[in-house]
Amino acid sequence: MKSRPRHDLVIEKDVDIPMRDGARLKADVFRPRGAGKFPVIINIGSYQKDKHWVPPRDLEEKDNPYMNWETVNPLWWVPRGYIAVRVDSRGTGKSPGQTDPFSSHEAVDFYDAIEWSAQQPWSNGKVGTLGISYYAMTQWLVANLKPPSLKAMIPWEGAADMYRDFAYHGGIFCFGFVANWYNNHMAHHLLGKPQQHNPDTFAKPWLWQYMRDSLDRGAYRGRQPEWENIDIPLYTVGNWSGMGLHLRGNTEAFMRAASKHKKLRIHAGTHYHPFYAGEARREQLRFFDHWLKDKNTGIMKEPPVKLLIRTGGGKNYQWRHENEWPLARTQWTKFYLRPEKQRSRKGEPAEGVLNTEAPKARRALAYPASGMTKAGVASASWTSTALAGSLPRLGVSFETAAMRANTEITGPINLVLWVSSSTEDMDIFATIRNIDRDGKDVWELGQQQQPVPVAKGWLRASHRKLDKKLSLPYRPYHAHDERLWLKPGRIVRVEVEIWPTCMVFAKGHRIRLDIQPRDGIGSAPYTHYSADYNTGINTIYTGGNTASYIMLPVIPPKTSRR
Repeated sequence: MKSRPRHDLVIEKDVDIPMRDGARLKADVFRPRGAGKFPVIINIGSYQKDKHWVPPRDLEEKDNPYMNWETVNPLWWVPRGYIAVRVDSRGTGKSPGQTDPFSSHEAVDFYDAIEWSAQQPWSNGKVGTLGISYYAMTQWLVANLKPPSLKAMIPWEGAADMYRDFAYHGGIFCFGFVANWYNNHMAHHLLGKPQQHNPDTFAKPWLWQYMRDSLDRGAYRGRQPEWENIDIPLYTVGNWSGMGLHLRGNTEAFMRAASKHKKLRIHAGTHYHPFYAGEARREQLRFFDHWLKDKNTGIMKEPPVKLLIRTGGGKNYQWRHENEWPLARTQWTKFYLRPEKQRSRKGEPAEGVLNTEAPKARRALAYPASGMTKAGVASASWTSTALAGSLPRLGVSFETAAMRANTEITGPINLVLWVSSSTEDMDIFATIRNIDRDGKDVWELGQQQQPVPVAKGWLRASHRKLDKKLSLPYRPYHAHDERLWLKPGRIVRVEVEIWPTCMVFAKGHRIRLDIQPRDGIGSAPYTHYSADYNTGINTIYTGGNTASYIMLPVIPPKTSRR
Protein backbone atom coordinates (compact mmCIF):
# COMPACT_ATOMS: atom_id res chain seq x y z
CA MET A 1 0.00 0.00 0.00
CA LYS A 2 1.44 3.34 -1.03
CA SER A 3 1.19 6.14 1.52
CA ARG A 4 1.10 9.66 0.14
CA PRO A 5 1.01 12.73 2.40
CA ARG A 6 -1.87 15.10 1.67
CA HIS A 7 -2.17 17.51 4.61
CA ASP A 8 -0.19 20.37 6.14
CA LEU A 9 0.51 20.59 9.88
CA VAL A 10 -1.15 22.74 12.56
CA ILE A 11 0.29 22.67 16.10
CA GLU A 12 -1.56 23.66 19.29
CA LYS A 13 0.70 23.72 22.35
CA ASP A 14 -0.22 23.30 26.02
CA VAL A 15 -3.91 22.65 25.42
CA ASP A 16 -5.92 22.08 28.62
CA ILE A 17 -7.71 18.73 28.83
CA PRO A 18 -10.26 18.72 31.69
CA MET A 19 -10.40 15.70 33.99
CA ARG A 20 -13.50 14.51 35.83
CA ASP A 21 -12.11 15.71 39.19
CA GLY A 22 -11.50 19.25 37.94
CA ALA A 23 -7.82 18.88 37.19
CA ARG A 24 -6.45 19.94 33.80
CA LEU A 25 -3.69 18.09 32.00
CA LYS A 26 -1.50 19.72 29.39
CA ALA A 27 -1.37 18.36 25.86
CA ASP A 28 0.06 19.16 22.45
CA VAL A 29 -2.19 18.63 19.43
CA PHE A 30 -0.75 18.08 15.95
CA ARG A 31 -3.47 18.10 13.30
CA PRO A 32 -4.10 18.67 9.59
CA ARG A 33 -4.70 22.25 8.48
CA GLY A 34 -8.12 23.25 7.24
CA ALA A 35 -11.60 21.80 7.53
CA GLY A 36 -12.29 18.13 8.01
CA LYS A 37 -12.57 15.55 10.74
CA PHE A 38 -9.82 13.00 11.34
CA PRO A 39 -9.10 10.08 13.67
CA VAL A 40 -6.89 10.68 16.70
CA ILE A 41 -3.74 8.86 17.82
CA ILE A 42 -3.20 9.63 21.50
CA ASN A 43 -0.68 8.78 24.19
CA ILE A 44 -0.18 9.74 27.84
CA GLY A 45 2.96 9.43 29.94
CA SER A 46 5.65 10.99 32.08
CA TYR A 47 8.38 11.45 29.48
CA GLN A 48 7.53 15.14 28.95
CA LYS A 49 5.80 16.03 25.70
CA ASP A 50 8.14 19.04 25.22
CA LYS A 51 11.37 17.07 25.50
CA HIS A 52 12.91 16.80 22.04
CA TRP A 53 14.32 13.39 21.20
CA VAL A 54 17.28 13.42 18.83
CA PRO A 55 17.22 9.96 17.23
CA PRO A 56 20.29 8.01 16.11
CA ARG A 57 21.47 8.68 12.58
CA ASP A 58 20.55 5.22 11.35
CA LEU A 59 16.86 5.58 12.27
CA GLU A 60 14.65 5.44 9.18
CA GLU A 61 12.66 8.47 10.38
CA LYS A 62 14.96 11.45 10.54
CA ASP A 63 15.18 14.06 13.23
CA ASN A 64 12.78 16.99 13.28
CA PRO A 65 11.65 19.45 16.01
CA TYR A 66 8.60 17.33 16.85
CA MET A 67 10.31 14.00 17.53
CA ASN A 68 9.49 12.81 21.05
CA TRP A 69 10.76 9.67 22.79
CA GLU A 70 8.69 6.54 22.00
CA THR A 71 5.82 8.44 20.32
CA VAL A 72 4.68 8.80 16.72
CA ASN A 73 6.25 11.38 14.43
CA PRO A 74 3.59 14.02 13.58
CA LEU A 75 5.40 14.96 10.37
CA TRP A 76 4.65 11.47 9.04
CA TRP A 77 1.20 10.82 10.50
CA VAL A 78 -0.56 14.18 10.18
CA PRO A 79 -0.06 14.50 6.40
CA ARG A 80 -1.71 11.08 6.12
CA GLY A 81 -4.88 12.30 7.78
CA TYR A 82 -4.33 11.67 11.50
CA ILE A 83 -4.26 13.86 14.58
CA ALA A 84 -1.52 13.22 17.15
CA VAL A 85 -2.32 14.16 20.76
CA ARG A 86 0.45 13.99 23.37
CA VAL A 87 -0.55 14.31 27.02
CA ASP A 88 1.71 14.87 30.02
CA SER A 89 0.55 12.54 32.79
CA ARG A 90 -0.67 14.10 35.99
CA GLY A 91 2.30 15.43 37.95
CA THR A 92 4.75 15.23 35.04
CA GLY A 93 5.92 17.64 32.36
CA LYS A 94 3.52 20.60 32.47
CA SER A 95 0.57 18.77 34.05
CA PRO A 96 0.11 19.59 37.76
CA GLY A 97 -0.64 17.03 40.44
CA GLN A 98 0.99 13.95 41.96
CA THR A 99 2.77 11.41 39.80
CA ASP A 100 1.68 7.75 39.83
CA PRO A 101 2.88 5.93 36.70
CA PHE A 102 1.02 2.82 35.52
CA SER A 103 -1.83 3.26 37.99
CA SER A 104 -5.61 3.12 37.88
CA HIS A 105 -5.60 6.91 38.43
CA GLU A 106 -3.48 7.43 35.33
CA ALA A 107 -5.80 5.10 33.40
CA VAL A 108 -8.84 7.18 34.39
CA ASP A 109 -7.04 10.32 33.21
CA PHE A 110 -6.24 8.55 29.94
CA TYR A 111 -9.92 7.62 29.56
CA ASP A 112 -10.94 11.26 30.00
CA ALA A 113 -8.31 12.43 27.50
CA ILE A 114 -9.53 9.90 24.93
CA GLU A 115 -13.15 10.99 25.28
CA TRP A 116 -12.18 14.68 25.18
CA SER A 117 -10.25 14.08 21.95
CA ALA A 118 -13.19 12.29 20.35
CA GLN A 119 -15.49 15.26 21.04
CA GLN A 120 -13.34 17.97 19.50
CA PRO A 121 -14.50 19.61 16.24
CA TRP A 122 -11.47 18.29 14.35
CA SER A 123 -12.07 14.67 15.41
CA ASN A 124 -14.11 12.04 13.55
CA GLY A 125 -14.92 10.49 16.93
CA LYS A 126 -12.58 7.53 16.53
CA VAL A 127 -9.46 7.28 18.69
CA GLY A 128 -6.52 4.91 18.51
CA THR A 129 -3.58 4.45 20.87
CA LEU A 130 -0.03 3.85 19.66
CA GLY A 131 3.39 4.15 21.26
CA ILE A 132 6.37 2.25 22.64
CA SER A 133 6.96 0.99 26.18
CA TYR A 134 5.37 3.47 28.64
CA TYR A 135 2.99 4.52 25.88
CA ALA A 136 2.07 0.88 25.34
CA MET A 137 1.81 -0.08 29.02
CA THR A 138 -0.78 2.61 29.68
CA GLN A 139 -2.85 1.27 26.77
CA TRP A 140 -3.59 -1.99 28.57
CA LEU A 141 -4.76 -0.14 31.67
CA VAL A 142 -7.06 2.29 29.89
CA ALA A 143 -8.47 -0.55 27.76
CA ASN A 144 -9.59 -2.17 31.03
CA LEU A 145 -12.01 0.76 31.41
CA LYS A 146 -13.44 0.44 27.88
CA PRO A 147 -13.66 4.13 26.84
CA PRO A 148 -16.39 4.26 24.15
CA SER A 149 -14.31 6.22 21.65
CA LEU A 150 -11.26 3.96 21.78
CA LYS A 151 -11.64 1.92 18.59
CA ALA A 152 -8.22 0.28 18.12
CA MET A 153 -4.87 -0.03 19.87
CA ILE A 154 -1.27 -0.87 18.97
CA PRO A 155 0.70 -1.54 22.19
CA TRP A 156 4.28 -1.66 20.86
CA GLU A 157 6.60 -3.50 23.25
CA GLY A 158 4.37 -3.02 26.26
CA ALA A 159 4.57 -4.87 29.58
CA ALA A 160 1.04 -5.56 30.75
CA ASP A 161 1.16 -7.03 34.26
CA MET A 162 3.10 -4.63 36.47
CA TYR A 163 3.84 -7.44 38.93
CA ARG A 164 4.95 -10.30 36.64
CA ASP A 165 6.28 -8.36 33.65
CA PHE A 166 7.80 -5.31 35.32
CA ALA A 167 8.58 -5.46 39.04
CA TYR A 168 8.77 -9.12 40.11
CA HIS A 169 10.11 -11.67 37.67
CA GLY A 170 9.17 -15.01 39.15
CA GLY A 171 8.74 -13.23 42.48
CA ILE A 172 12.25 -11.68 42.38
CA PHE A 173 12.35 -7.87 42.46
CA CYS A 174 13.80 -6.32 39.29
CA PHE A 175 15.88 -3.87 41.27
CA GLY A 176 18.21 -2.73 38.51
CA PHE A 177 15.58 -1.48 36.10
CA VAL A 178 12.67 -0.45 38.34
CA ALA A 179 14.75 1.64 40.76
CA ASN A 180 16.87 3.23 38.05
CA TRP A 181 13.90 3.96 35.80
CA TYR A 182 11.93 5.73 38.51
CA ASN A 183 14.85 7.66 39.97
CA ASN A 184 16.06 8.67 36.52
CA HIS A 185 12.76 10.28 35.59
CA MET A 186 12.39 11.87 39.00
CA ALA A 187 15.82 13.42 38.38
CA HIS A 188 14.71 14.65 34.93
CA HIS A 189 11.86 16.52 36.61
CA LEU A 190 13.64 17.76 39.76
CA LEU A 191 17.24 18.19 38.63
CA GLY A 192 16.82 18.75 34.91
CA LYS A 193 15.13 21.80 33.45
CA PRO A 194 13.15 23.60 36.20
CA GLN A 195 9.63 22.24 36.66
CA GLN A 196 8.27 25.07 38.83
CA HIS A 197 4.66 24.29 37.97
CA ASN A 198 5.02 20.80 39.50
CA PRO A 199 5.96 21.13 43.20
CA ASP A 200 4.59 17.63 43.91
CA THR A 201 6.16 15.84 40.98
CA PHE A 202 7.30 12.29 41.87
CA ALA A 203 6.45 12.96 45.53
CA LYS A 204 4.68 9.65 46.17
CA PRO A 205 6.64 6.75 47.74
CA TRP A 206 6.16 4.85 44.47
CA LEU A 207 9.31 2.73 44.70
CA TRP A 208 8.64 1.95 48.36
CA GLN A 209 5.14 0.76 47.48
CA TYR A 210 6.47 -1.65 44.87
CA MET A 211 8.94 -3.12 47.35
CA ARG A 212 6.35 -3.20 50.13
CA ASP A 213 3.83 -5.09 47.98
CA SER A 214 6.05 -8.04 47.14
CA LEU A 215 3.14 -10.44 46.65
CA ASP A 216 0.29 -10.19 44.17
CA ARG A 217 -2.60 -10.09 46.64
CA GLY A 218 -4.66 -7.17 45.35
CA ALA A 219 -2.32 -4.18 45.45
CA TYR A 220 -1.57 -4.53 41.73
CA ARG A 221 -5.16 -4.85 40.57
CA GLY A 222 -5.22 -1.40 38.97
CA ARG A 223 -1.79 -2.02 37.42
CA GLN A 224 -2.72 -5.21 35.57
CA PRO A 225 -4.76 -5.95 32.44
CA GLU A 226 -8.24 -7.34 32.79
CA TRP A 227 -8.07 -9.47 29.68
CA GLU A 228 -11.78 -10.21 29.65
CA ASN A 229 -12.50 -6.47 29.32
CA ILE A 230 -10.04 -5.81 26.49
CA ASP A 231 -12.25 -6.53 23.50
CA ILE A 232 -11.35 -3.83 20.97
CA PRO A 233 -9.21 -4.55 17.89
CA LEU A 234 -5.57 -4.74 18.93
CA TYR A 235 -2.20 -5.24 17.28
CA THR A 236 0.18 -6.38 20.02
CA VAL A 237 3.84 -6.02 19.09
CA GLY A 238 6.73 -7.64 20.94
CA ASN A 239 10.50 -7.92 20.69
CA TRP A 240 12.43 -11.17 21.10
CA SER A 241 15.10 -9.07 22.87
CA GLY A 242 12.47 -7.79 25.33
CA MET A 243 13.03 -10.47 27.98
CA GLY A 244 12.95 -8.75 31.33
CA LEU A 245 10.38 -6.07 30.54
CA HIS A 246 7.92 -6.19 27.64
CA LEU A 247 7.70 -9.38 25.61
CA ARG A 248 5.63 -11.43 28.03
CA GLY A 249 2.90 -8.79 28.09
CA ASN A 250 2.59 -8.77 24.33
CA THR A 251 2.28 -12.55 23.96
CA GLU A 252 -0.10 -12.88 26.93
CA ALA A 253 -2.30 -10.24 25.30
CA PHE A 254 -2.62 -12.22 22.10
CA MET A 255 -3.36 -15.43 24.00
CA ARG A 256 -5.82 -14.01 26.53
CA ALA A 257 -7.42 -10.73 25.42
CA ALA A 258 -11.15 -10.99 24.65
CA SER A 259 -10.83 -9.15 21.34
CA LYS A 260 -12.12 -11.03 18.30
CA HIS A 261 -9.81 -9.00 16.08
CA LYS A 262 -6.21 -9.22 17.22
CA LYS A 263 -2.81 -9.55 15.64
CA LEU A 264 0.62 -10.41 17.03
CA ARG A 265 3.93 -9.23 15.63
CA ILE A 266 7.36 -9.97 17.15
CA HIS A 267 10.53 -8.37 15.82
CA ALA A 268 14.12 -8.16 17.12
CA GLY A 269 16.70 -5.52 17.89
CA THR A 270 16.55 -2.22 19.73
CA HIS A 271 13.62 -0.63 21.47
CA TYR A 272 13.11 2.06 18.83
CA HIS A 273 14.52 1.18 15.40
CA PRO A 274 11.73 -1.31 14.54
CA PHE A 275 8.94 1.14 15.50
CA TYR A 276 10.16 3.87 13.15
CA ALA A 277 11.07 1.55 10.26
CA GLY A 278 9.21 2.29 7.03
CA GLU A 279 7.77 -1.23 6.86
CA ALA A 280 6.47 -0.96 10.43
CA ARG A 281 4.89 2.46 9.91
CA ARG A 282 3.06 1.21 6.84
CA GLU A 283 1.72 -1.72 8.86
CA GLN A 284 0.60 0.58 11.68
CA LEU A 285 -1.10 2.81 9.11
CA ARG A 286 -2.88 -0.12 7.45
CA PHE A 287 -4.24 -1.27 10.82
CA PHE A 288 -5.50 2.16 11.80
CA ASP A 289 -6.85 2.94 8.33
CA HIS A 290 -8.90 -0.25 8.60
CA TRP A 291 -10.35 0.43 12.06
CA LEU A 292 -10.35 4.25 12.27
CA LYS A 293 -11.09 5.16 8.65
CA ASP A 294 -13.10 2.12 7.50
CA LYS A 295 -10.68 1.49 4.62
CA ASN A 296 -10.21 -1.96 3.18
CA THR A 297 -6.44 -2.25 3.56
CA GLY A 298 -6.43 -6.06 3.55
CA ILE A 299 -4.48 -6.29 6.79
CA MET A 300 -7.17 -8.26 8.63
CA LYS A 301 -7.27 -10.85 5.83
CA GLU A 302 -3.62 -11.72 6.39
CA PRO A 303 -2.51 -14.37 8.91
CA PRO A 304 -2.79 -12.92 12.43
CA VAL A 305 0.79 -13.67 13.52
CA LYS A 306 3.96 -12.20 11.98
CA LEU A 307 7.32 -13.33 13.38
CA LEU A 308 10.88 -12.31 12.60
CA ILE A 309 12.75 -15.61 12.59
CA ARG A 310 16.15 -15.25 14.23
CA THR A 311 19.00 -17.35 12.86
CA GLY A 312 21.76 -16.03 15.14
CA GLY A 313 23.91 -12.93 15.14
CA GLY A 314 21.36 -10.42 13.88
CA LYS A 315 21.88 -10.77 10.12
CA ASN A 316 19.49 -11.72 7.30
CA TYR A 317 16.48 -12.40 9.52
CA GLN A 318 13.26 -13.08 7.58
CA TRP A 319 9.60 -12.43 8.41
CA ARG A 320 7.19 -15.38 8.49
CA HIS A 321 3.41 -15.42 8.88
CA GLU A 322 1.66 -17.89 11.17
CA ASN A 323 -1.98 -18.62 11.98
CA GLU A 324 -1.73 -18.95 15.76
CA TRP A 325 0.44 -18.57 18.86
CA PRO A 326 1.97 -20.80 20.05
CA LEU A 327 2.41 -22.52 16.69
CA ALA A 328 0.07 -25.48 16.22
CA ARG A 329 2.78 -27.64 14.65
CA THR A 330 5.13 -27.23 17.62
CA GLN A 331 6.80 -30.42 18.80
CA TRP A 332 7.01 -29.87 22.55
CA THR A 333 10.22 -31.69 23.38
CA LYS A 334 11.61 -32.47 26.83
CA PHE A 335 15.38 -32.17 27.17
CA TYR A 336 16.37 -33.82 30.45
CA LEU A 337 19.16 -32.55 32.71
CA ARG A 338 21.90 -35.07 33.42
CA PRO A 339 25.09 -34.39 35.39
CA GLU A 340 28.06 -35.46 33.34
CA LYS A 341 31.64 -34.31 33.15
CA GLN A 342 32.36 -32.75 29.79
CA ARG A 343 35.30 -33.86 27.72
CA SER A 344 37.82 -31.14 27.00
CA ARG A 345 36.57 -28.73 24.34
CA LYS A 346 36.44 -25.04 23.57
CA GLY A 347 34.29 -22.68 25.64
CA GLU A 348 33.03 -22.53 29.20
CA PRO A 349 32.80 -25.73 31.21
CA ALA A 350 29.41 -27.35 31.77
CA GLU A 351 28.39 -29.59 34.63
CA GLY A 352 25.94 -31.65 32.63
CA VAL A 353 24.19 -32.44 29.36
CA LEU A 354 20.73 -31.98 27.89
CA ASN A 355 19.21 -34.85 25.95
CA THR A 356 15.79 -36.31 25.22
CA GLU A 357 16.30 -39.50 27.21
CA ALA A 358 15.36 -39.34 30.89
CA PRO A 359 18.07 -40.64 33.28
CA LYS A 360 16.88 -43.73 35.13
CA ALA A 361 18.78 -43.16 38.36
CA ARG A 362 18.49 -40.13 40.62
CA ARG A 363 21.52 -37.93 40.90
CA ALA A 364 22.16 -34.64 42.66
CA LEU A 365 24.16 -31.61 41.61
CA ALA A 366 24.90 -29.05 44.35
CA TYR A 367 26.30 -25.52 44.09
CA PRO A 368 26.77 -22.54 46.45
CA ALA A 369 24.14 -19.81 46.32
CA SER A 370 26.70 -17.02 46.68
CA GLY A 371 30.28 -16.43 45.58
CA MET A 372 33.20 -15.18 47.60
CA THR A 373 34.58 -11.78 46.61
CA LYS A 374 37.64 -9.94 47.89
CA ALA A 375 35.35 -8.46 50.54
CA GLY A 376 33.96 -11.85 51.46
CA VAL A 377 30.27 -12.65 51.42
CA ALA A 378 28.28 -9.54 52.30
CA SER A 379 24.76 -10.05 51.00
CA ALA A 380 23.47 -7.12 53.06
CA SER A 381 25.88 -4.68 51.42
CA TRP A 382 24.72 -2.40 48.65
CA THR A 383 27.56 -3.76 46.53
CA SER A 384 25.83 -7.15 46.44
CA THR A 385 23.19 -5.61 44.18
CA ALA A 386 25.23 -2.86 42.52
CA LEU A 387 27.83 -5.35 41.33
CA ALA A 388 25.38 -7.93 40.02
CA GLY A 389 27.01 -9.92 37.26
CA SER A 390 30.57 -9.09 38.39
CA LEU A 391 31.09 -12.27 40.40
CA PRO A 392 32.67 -15.42 38.96
CA ARG A 393 30.32 -17.92 37.31
CA LEU A 394 27.93 -19.40 39.85
CA GLY A 395 25.50 -22.27 39.56
CA VAL A 396 25.53 -25.08 37.00
CA SER A 397 25.22 -25.40 33.24
CA PHE A 398 23.96 -28.03 30.83
CA GLU A 399 24.49 -28.33 27.07
CA THR A 400 23.04 -30.36 24.23
CA ALA A 401 25.23 -32.19 21.80
CA ALA A 402 26.09 -30.25 18.65
CA MET A 403 23.00 -29.82 16.48
CA ARG A 404 22.97 -32.30 13.60
CA ALA A 405 20.91 -29.88 11.52
CA ASN A 406 19.51 -26.37 11.84
CA THR A 407 17.00 -26.55 14.70
CA GLU A 408 14.29 -23.95 15.25
CA ILE A 409 13.01 -23.18 18.75
CA THR A 410 10.04 -20.77 18.67
CA GLY A 411 7.55 -20.28 21.50
CA PRO A 412 7.26 -20.24 25.30
CA ILE A 413 9.47 -22.52 27.43
CA ASN A 414 8.94 -24.37 30.70
CA LEU A 415 11.86 -25.41 32.91
CA VAL A 416 10.78 -28.11 35.40
CA LEU A 417 13.23 -28.72 38.23
CA TRP A 418 13.39 -30.81 41.37
CA VAL A 419 15.39 -28.79 43.90
CA SER A 420 16.30 -28.33 47.54
CA SER A 421 18.32 -25.81 49.53
CA SER A 422 20.09 -25.64 52.86
CA THR A 423 18.22 -22.36 53.52
CA GLU A 424 14.59 -21.27 53.56
CA ASP A 425 14.45 -20.22 49.92
CA MET A 426 16.19 -20.48 46.57
CA ASP A 427 16.45 -18.15 43.60
CA ILE A 428 16.60 -19.66 40.13
CA PHE A 429 17.93 -17.61 37.21
CA ALA A 430 17.72 -19.51 33.93
CA THR A 431 19.53 -18.41 30.76
CA ILE A 432 19.40 -20.06 27.34
CA ARG A 433 22.45 -19.45 25.17
CA ASN A 434 23.45 -20.16 21.58
CA ILE A 435 26.98 -21.63 21.56
CA ASP A 436 28.82 -21.83 18.24
CA ARG A 437 31.32 -24.42 17.00
CA ASP A 438 34.17 -22.55 18.71
CA GLY A 439 32.43 -22.53 22.10
CA LYS A 440 31.56 -18.84 21.90
CA ASP A 441 28.21 -17.12 22.49
CA VAL A 442 26.20 -15.99 19.50
CA TRP A 443 24.79 -12.73 20.80
CA GLU A 444 21.61 -10.90 19.82
CA LEU A 445 21.05 -7.14 19.86
CA GLY A 446 19.16 -6.08 22.98
CA GLN A 447 16.58 -3.35 23.46
CA GLN A 448 19.21 -0.98 24.82
CA GLN A 449 21.76 -1.96 22.13
CA GLN A 450 23.43 -4.34 24.59
CA PRO A 451 24.39 -7.96 23.76
CA VAL A 452 21.80 -10.46 25.00
CA PRO A 453 21.48 -14.27 24.95
CA VAL A 454 18.55 -16.25 23.55
CA ALA A 455 16.10 -16.23 26.48
CA LYS A 456 15.74 -15.86 30.25
CA GLY A 457 13.46 -16.97 33.06
CA TRP A 458 13.32 -16.54 36.82
CA LEU A 459 11.68 -18.02 39.92
CA ARG A 460 11.99 -17.68 43.67
CA ALA A 461 11.24 -21.18 45.00
CA SER A 462 8.89 -19.91 47.71
CA HIS A 463 6.73 -18.53 44.87
CA ARG A 464 6.38 -21.93 43.17
CA LYS A 465 2.59 -22.14 43.69
CA LEU A 466 0.83 -22.30 40.34
CA ASP A 467 -2.48 -20.81 39.25
CA LYS A 468 -3.98 -24.06 37.96
CA LYS A 469 -6.60 -22.34 35.80
CA LEU A 470 -4.06 -20.26 33.91
CA SER A 471 -1.06 -22.60 33.79
CA LEU A 472 -0.33 -24.49 30.59
CA PRO A 473 2.12 -27.35 30.07
CA TYR A 474 4.44 -25.02 28.16
CA ARG A 475 3.78 -21.81 30.14
CA PRO A 476 3.44 -22.02 33.94
CA TYR A 477 1.49 -19.21 35.57
CA HIS A 478 2.45 -18.49 39.17
CA ALA A 479 -0.06 -17.17 41.70
CA HIS A 480 2.46 -15.13 43.73
CA ASP A 481 -0.11 -14.80 46.53
CA GLU A 482 1.74 -16.65 49.31
CA ARG A 483 5.21 -17.87 50.22
CA LEU A 484 5.85 -21.59 50.52
CA TRP A 485 9.12 -21.61 52.44
CA LEU A 486 11.60 -24.39 51.91
CA LYS A 487 12.73 -26.74 54.63
CA PRO A 488 16.45 -27.52 54.56
CA GLY A 489 17.12 -30.55 52.39
CA ARG A 490 13.48 -31.11 51.44
CA ILE A 491 13.02 -31.73 47.71
CA VAL A 492 10.29 -29.78 45.88
CA ARG A 493 9.17 -29.47 42.27
CA VAL A 494 9.23 -26.04 40.63
CA GLU A 495 8.27 -24.81 37.18
CA VAL A 496 10.21 -21.82 35.84
CA GLU A 497 8.56 -19.69 33.16
CA ILE A 498 11.14 -18.82 30.52
CA TRP A 499 9.85 -15.99 28.37
CA PRO A 500 9.03 -16.78 24.73
CA THR A 501 11.82 -16.83 22.22
CA CYS A 502 12.76 -17.65 18.65
CA MET A 503 16.10 -18.99 17.48
CA VAL A 504 17.30 -21.27 14.73
CA PHE A 505 20.32 -23.01 16.26
CA ALA A 506 22.65 -23.67 13.37
CA LYS A 507 24.11 -27.07 12.57
CA GLY A 508 27.06 -27.64 14.87
CA HIS A 509 25.81 -25.20 17.52
CA ARG A 510 24.75 -26.18 21.03
CA ILE A 511 21.86 -25.10 23.23
CA ARG A 512 23.22 -24.16 26.64
CA LEU A 513 21.15 -23.79 29.82
CA ASP A 514 22.64 -21.90 32.76
CA ILE A 515 20.93 -22.28 36.15
CA GLN A 516 22.30 -19.74 38.59
CA PRO A 517 21.49 -18.21 42.00
CA ARG A 518 22.00 -14.66 40.66
CA ASP A 519 21.69 -12.76 37.41
CA GLY A 520 23.58 -14.53 34.67
CA ILE A 521 25.27 -13.47 31.50
CA GLY A 522 23.61 -10.68 29.49
CA SER A 523 21.16 -9.56 32.20
CA ALA A 524 21.80 -5.82 32.44
CA PRO A 525 19.90 -3.55 32.82
CA TYR A 526 17.21 -5.97 34.05
CA THR A 527 19.07 -7.13 37.13
CA HIS A 528 17.49 -8.29 40.38
CA TYR A 529 17.74 -7.92 44.13
CA SER A 530 19.75 -10.83 45.51
CA ALA A 531 18.01 -11.75 48.74
CA ASP A 532 20.11 -11.86 51.90
CA TYR A 533 19.38 -15.54 52.56
CA ASN A 534 21.27 -16.54 49.40
CA THR A 535 24.30 -17.85 51.28
CA GLY A 536 23.59 -21.59 51.45
CA ILE A 537 23.89 -24.62 49.17
CA ASN A 538 21.35 -25.27 46.41
CA THR A 539 20.83 -28.71 44.87
CA ILE A 540 19.21 -29.82 41.59
CA TYR A 541 18.02 -33.41 41.27
CA THR A 542 17.89 -35.39 38.05
CA GLY A 543 16.64 -38.80 36.97
CA GLY A 544 14.20 -41.32 38.38
CA ASN A 545 11.13 -39.75 39.95
CA THR A 546 12.95 -36.41 40.15
CA ALA A 547 13.75 -36.06 36.46
CA SER A 548 14.36 -32.36 35.78
CA TYR A 549 13.87 -31.13 32.22
CA ILE A 550 13.41 -28.14 29.98
CA MET A 551 10.52 -28.34 27.50
CA LEU A 552 11.48 -26.64 24.25
CA PRO A 553 9.13 -25.68 21.38
CA VAL A 554 10.80 -27.38 18.44
CA ILE A 555 9.45 -26.36 15.03
CA PRO A 556 9.67 -29.13 12.42
CA PRO A 557 12.08 -28.13 9.63
CA LYS A 558 9.89 -29.42 6.78
CA THR A 559 7.12 -26.89 7.54
CA SER A 560 9.09 -24.10 9.25
CA ARG A 561 8.94 -21.99 6.08
CA ARG A 562 5.86 -20.83 4.24
